[in-house]
Amino acid sequence: MSVQTPDSFDTGTGHWWAQRLTAIALVPLTLWFALALLGMNDFGHATVVSWMAETFNTVLLILLLIAALYHSHLGVQVILEDYVHVAGTRASSLLLSKLVHSALGIAGIVSIIVISGGAS
Repeated sequence: MSVQTPDSFDTGTGHWWAQRLTAIALVPLTLWFALALLGMNDFGHATVVSWMAETFNTVLLILLLIAALYHSHLGVQVILEDYVHVAGTRASSLLLSKLVHSALGIAGIVSIIVISGGAS
């Protein structure tokens, strides 16, 4: 994925589809997460860690995180491309957005894995 400006030769079709697919993926993942939270008896540390230690929950949490962050990145990218008119500022803002979303994704995935492994 490269940092592109609105005057690039890309038609935006791939970006449009990616936004729609991540939105569709977020619906069942968010419903699963909400129902899982409603099903917990308490939110104590031991309960949450043991819930996260289940492989199914770990995988779905990571998928939820990836889908949410990628969807967020795509949305922020559209806003920056549409409303930041100075080319240098737009390019640096797009790069910063990509770096922040990537850092959050890496930190989130590592955190989920560490917490999930800490239950045993």
